[in-house]
Amino acid sequence: MQSFRAELHVHTVLSPCAGVEMIPPLIVQEALKHGIRLIAITDHNASANIAAVMEAARGTKLVVLPGMELQTKEEVHLLCLFDTLEQIDQWQKTVDALLPNIPNNIEYFGEQFVVDATGEFIRREERLLLNSANITLEEAAAQVTALGGLAIPAHIDRQANGLIAILGLIPPGFEALEISRHITPEAARQKYPQVRGYALLQGGDVHLLDGFIGATHLILEKPTIPEIRLALLQAAGRSIVLGPRATHGF
Repeated sequence: MQSFRAELHVHTVLSPCAGVEMIPPLIVQEALKHGIRLIAITDHNASANIAAVMEAARGTKLVVLPGMELQTKEEVHLLCLFDTLEQIDQWQKTVDALLPNIPNNIEYFGEQFVVDATGEFIRREERLLLNSANITLEEAAAQVTALGGLAIPAHIDRQANGLIAILGLIPPGFEALEISRHITPEAARQKYPQVRGYALLQGGDVHLLDGFIGATHLILEKPTIPEIRLALLQAAGRSIVLGPRATHGF
């Protein structure tokens, strides 16, 4: 088994709310500086910078998973995590067909840059990414799972785009929930009885380089979605630990 300090909610300059420093080489550098060995790139409704971050991480100890932070019809944010670029490309085609074709207002929302592995500009994403796709939370989770991915409601303790604030409940079928950096697992279970019995991840929702927290520590045979599923179940020797023990290592 291997131990992976993980940050599974990372944005790049493709997300209009991310800092201009969130380019592939700096993301890789910052993650490694914090002892993080596994990240997922999860831009808003988009995936065009994932391959560049993977390329920037090539030859390092950092593993990069393809992902997306989808905004559903209910305005809930859902982390969609995959193993391969082929899976995320297929999911992106579905999402593209469900997003409204509204142009980005750069002055109001910010830039949406597609870059290469060095961080050099390739193009702007012209369509506004901060929008709801025309798909429900449960439909999205089912489709992600059918593609072999893992669907996790994001920052469920937040008022903005958080599952509990919007729906007041947790629909059946989810394997895990993400809590934000602003609450401990113990406090989350105390404040939100709905989360009891669910595996919890803690994400930094990294929009700036100083946002890496790496508070999720995974014991896996290899860094894949099936292995993470086993860790969420605390099964077959795989496990997940949150909080100070994860942050400071074993």
